[in-house]
Amino acid sequence: MDPNKALNMTMLCDFYELTMGNGYLEHGMQDRITYFDVFFRSVPDDGGYAIAAGLEQIIDYIENLHFTDDDIAYLRSRKLFSEAFLDYLKNFRFTGDIWAVPEGTPVFPREPLITVRAPAIQAQLVETYLLLQINHQSLIATKASRICRAANGRTVLEFGSRRAQGADGAILGARAAYIGGCAGTACTISDELFGVFAGGTMAHSWVQMFPTEYDAFKTYCEVFPTNATLLVDTYNVLKSGVPNAIKAFDNVLKPLGKRPCGIRLDSGDIAYLSREARKMLDEAGYPDCKIVASNSLDERIISDLLRQGAAIDLFGVGERLITASSEPVFGGVYKLAAVEENGVITPKIKISENVSKITNPHFKKLYRIYESNGKAIADQLCVYDETIDPSKPLTLFDPDFTWKKKTLTDFTVRELQVPIFENGELVYDKPSLQDIRSYCKQQIDTLWDEVLRFENPHNYYVDLSRKLWDIKHELLDNGGVLRARDGRERL
Repeated sequence: MDPNKALNMTMLCDFYELTMGNGYLEHGMQDRITYFDVFFRSVPDDGGYAIAAGLEQIIDYIENLHFTDDDIAYLRSRKLFSEAFLDYLKNFRFTGDIWAVPEGTPVFPREPLITVRAPAIQAQLVETYLLLQINHQSLIATKASRICRAANGRTVLEFGSRRAQGADGAILGARAAYIGGCAGTACTISDELFGVFAGGTMAHSWVQMFPTEYDAFKTYCEVFPTNATLLVDTYNVLKSGVPNAIKAFDNVLKPLGKRPCGIRLDSGDIAYLSREARKMLDEAGYPDCKIVASNSLDERIISDLLRQGAAIDLFGVGERLITASSEPVFGGVYKLAAVEENGVITPKIKISENVSKITNPHFKKLYRIYESNGKAIADQLCVYDETIDPSKPLTLFDPDFTWKKKTLTDFTVRELQVPIFENGELVYDKPSLQDIRSYCKQQIDTLWDEVLRFENPHNYYVDLSRKLWDIKHELLDNGGVLRARDGRERL
């Protein structure tokens, strides 16, 4: 393989997608319409919500699905696949429908973030890539949202490229972090590709390259008088770093009339050092000098620092954000929900002794229900042909503890999934990344504080309509078989 040749992402699939596809074709099932849902089972870090992300890359992938001659030759060399299947792949393209929750939407366990309606082989083949993008970017966007909320209005920058899991982890991780609330990144290519503002100042090596710390600071101020943030912990923060920074500000920036300036702390007791540095800067006439903190931060450390009175204006968060190190797996899955033959949709269910792994069957709609004050109170999964009429009372019930009920009379509803592809054609106008970020912030503001808290957040309800609940439990009672009205089994 030529290492300089661009990868065909169509081949980024689990091998069983291809073996199953071959089997479907050999048994005449290649045109059978299927419905698959992408959903997740639990929120990372035991949080109250997650943030959906990764849809734009999925759109690009779907639009470029194809098998090259080299791909076909490789598959033929495996001596597993029929020539009929290989011929099928030569002209492969996606012809189905996709619905998705827009990027930046707060989402919750067991609800479909993406629904795919497509012939069996097509729907099966896209599983791996859809999960890859949703799992990775939703994970990072969720972590970024938590970290930004912990910062309590202070700026957060993503600093993690060098610790990311590969190039895509860095590039798309920076994109997802921006959706989740970060103001920018240290990853230059993410700025070039997506417009995620890239910024940075200096490393310890810059300071070490000069005869003295002061020379390093003075030179940097001369070169970048409008962006002078100085790293003050190379030798001693309070004895030399901050005093030399103040001296450079006095001798270089002040005569030029350039403000504001900044310092960065990357080690030590940041709470204590930031408070002391703040005093020194204020006394020197630099109350507007920003203090930046980095050094293995996450939402819990940031919360602790602020509770301790740390005088920090901006946080640079690296490895624990870009890898979501506290829980580095989002856990999204791709499950068959229904099949369709001759226009008749038959729900399918996965049954397990592990209750959390029992799926919600059928082709579904997802509604978000808001109280009169604009706060989201619950989501409801309905069968595809159901609608919620806000002019009529709506009774919600816990799908597991059905005696827990609440009737709403003053509410509004919004269908969360929107059409992305119809008959293989893109029908969705992709928003800018900046618009996605703004939308995410606005949507988080619709959640109650009880859902947003870090410790023991309120369990946001994802309820089933009565119709869907009845179908699910009929399937459970009958071993996955839905009975027709005449008593026969619907296969």
